[in-house]
Amino acid sequence: MALTMNDVDRFEASRPRMEAIAYRLLGSASEAEDAVQETFLRWQAADVDRIEVPEAWLTKVLTNLCLNQLTSARVRRETYVGHWLPEPLLDGDSMLGPADTAEQRESVSYAVLALLERLSPNERAVYVLREAFGYSHREIAEILDTTEAAGQQIFHRAKKHVADGRARAEIDEAAALRVVEEFLAAATSGRTEPLVRLLTEDAIAIGDGGGKIPARAKAFEGALAVAKFMRGLFKPGQSKRALVGGSPGVYTTTANGAPALVAVLGDRVIGVMCLEVTAEGIAAFRNQVNPDKLERATRRWAAADHGEPLLHAF
Repeated sequence: MALTMNDVDRFEASRPRMEAIAYRLLGSASEAEDAVQETFLRWQAADVDRIEVPEAWLTKVLTNLCLNQLTSARVRRETYVGHWLPEPLLDGDSMLGPADTAEQRESVSYAVLALLERLSPNERAVYVLREAFGYSHREIAEILDTTEAAGQQIFHRAKKHVADGRARAEIDEAAALRVVEEFLAAATSGRTEPLVRLLTEDAIAIGDGGGKIPARAKAFEGALAVAKFMRGLFKPGQSKRALVGGSPGVYTTTANGAPALVAVLGDRVIGVMCLEVTAEGIAAFRNQVNPDKLERATRRWAAADHGEPLLHAF
């Protein structure tokens, strides 16, 4: 049946929420957009006059499309070159969704999105719908075609997995940004010791180049190993400039609600390094350099003036 303008408007009113759900479920902005578009096609083909609660219907269709995508993604990622990391979203991106509560902000943090990769598709869906969007266990059971009791068990299991991976206390944004500035100063000093003091003992550094940009296949683990890597990463070198095509400007910003460094060359974002800053120090560096996962960040970055970079890398 042909949609009326009112039917289209009802869908568009739900689009921001659906994109935010899909992004949290898939960890990819482009895949989230595709899932929402496919949901629209299902809406277009449905007899919408018989749908009593459009928001519930749309959420159910979208979630199940994402579950199918997650199942096939697990197979694809077995052949992915190097580490798979989520697509970072820069501060103010509408796809980040609601950020009114601590649970909502944490659910879209880069650290938690990386942890969600360890969950089963159903665990991930229940966690996102409950923790980030406040759906009741009854509503989630209807979306996933399961029982309310089963959904509660899945949620508690998923929440425990996430909590186990997030054992450290966070610090406030201003303090975190100061730590990032100290990190930049230490990383460009050419010395390892100042870097080690800023890191947790079990700090890690992971990069995702997607086979298109060189990124170490194995994560760096431990404060000393990570510090040596960071010292080398920020050390000037002709080969690095040749690899990326110049000397990128490095800026501090916020990505997925946490401190990040953005490397920009010309009008392109060529890297987003998301830092996990805790009360004990910097616990993780997750560096996204796969150009396929930086297109949205590039568009977002180009839409505003960011002033002069803090430094030019390489």
